[in-house]
Amino acid sequence: MGLSKLSLEALHDAEYLDPTPVQIGLIPPALEGKDVIGQAQTGTGKTAAYVLPILEMLADVDEGTAPVALVLVPTRELAVQSRNEFVKLAENRECEIAAIYGGKPIRPQSEKLRRGVDVVVGTPGRIIDHIGRGTLRLDEIQCLVLDEADRMLDIGFRPDIEKILRRCPKKRQTLLLSATVPPPVLRLAQRYMIEPLEQDFSPTQIAVETIDQLYFTVDPEKKFDLLVALLRREDAKQAIIFCRTKRGTDKIFRRLSKHIKDVSCIHGDLQQRQRDRVMEQFRAGRVRHLVATDVVGRGIDVTSISHIINYDIPQFCDDYVHRVGRTGRMGREGIAYTFVTSEEGNELTRIEIRINQQLRRDEIPGFVAFAKPEGDPDAEDGISPAAKPVYGKRNKRFRRAL
Repeated sequence: MGLSKLSLEALHDAEYLDPTPVQIGLIPPALEGKDVIGQAQTGTGKTAAYVLPILEMLADVDEGTAPVALVLVPTRELAVQSRNEFVKLAENRECEIAAIYGGKPIRPQSEKLRRGVDVVVGTPGRIIDHIGRGTLRLDEIQCLVLDEADRMLDIGFRPDIEKILRRCPKKRQTLLLSATVPPPVLRLAQRYMIEPLEQDFSPTQIAVETIDQLYFTVDPEKKFDLLVALLRREDAKQAIIFCRTKRGTDKIFRRLSKHIKDVSCIHGDLQQRQRDRVMEQFRAGRVRHLVATDVVGRGIDVTSISHIINYDIPQFCDDYVHRVGRTGRMGREGIAYTFVTSEEGNELTRIEIRINQQLRRDEIPGFVAFAKPEGDPDAEDGISPAAKPVYGKRNKRFRRAL
């Protein structure tokens, strides 16, 4: 693939022995200096796919204080993860990598930037802060990476991203990585990239084939009891339980802690040092069950995750794809469960159409997922006959849509 001996040695030490399809497709054109749009899910080796070309580029760059490469990511956790990948693959090289993100004191970051760095990995908001303070110059940038571009736009970073792009030299290389490429991402690419090579590394089925995907039908008031029963049945190596809101995440965490060991939670309202501590414990395996929101879910890259539980069905189909992508990483097997109430049949249908695959229904023997309606003698196993047709209709609509 045209990599140097230093890179090959680092790859061997990191036990990256066989390139993934993303790495095979992205590294050669990136080494040639081309702009590339790569559609790829997390867990496919995409971080190393842009780290290696940047490290190769550094060998031909004169030493200075201003960074020559900038990587923009949507979350603090992803900034740390990407920086760690740079450090791992740069073990035989002399280069300085800085992770710049909010929630940490800005002064130590400013001092590190003043001493000189080669690569900056950061969130758009904190990058803008440093530009405004004069502690970060972008006039020497030769390579810019937009990692998880769709998520950055989803959470409102577009104005900051465009400000940063306008500050960088026009003559530069730009790599855009995104799990999905909706119109806003395409417009961004058309405006700021030069004849980009478009590559789609997504599998034919959006959901990774190694992930078994199932759903439970359940009354809202029975969801927590179902969660406890499911975790006890599965005895997961490591699991993430996704909730829609920060408040819901806290609530489920507090209740779950009374029933299950090794539980923690993570969401955007936690202080950065708390989030760092939780992620360190999760990566080390001291936390087995992590209750999380979607925002931080993008930054969780732990290969030992065996189970994903969608306690709250995601509002958007693409969020389902990203959640489920937390397991089954790098070809490993994983399993994902989604809790669906009788009012959420349409949401499940949209997800199935999006991934071109029907989820299998699961049940826990002996667990009554529906409260038996009072005065309904025809209710069977606690499920009202009025509730059952919702899912039969959903499957027919799904087939018609296909």
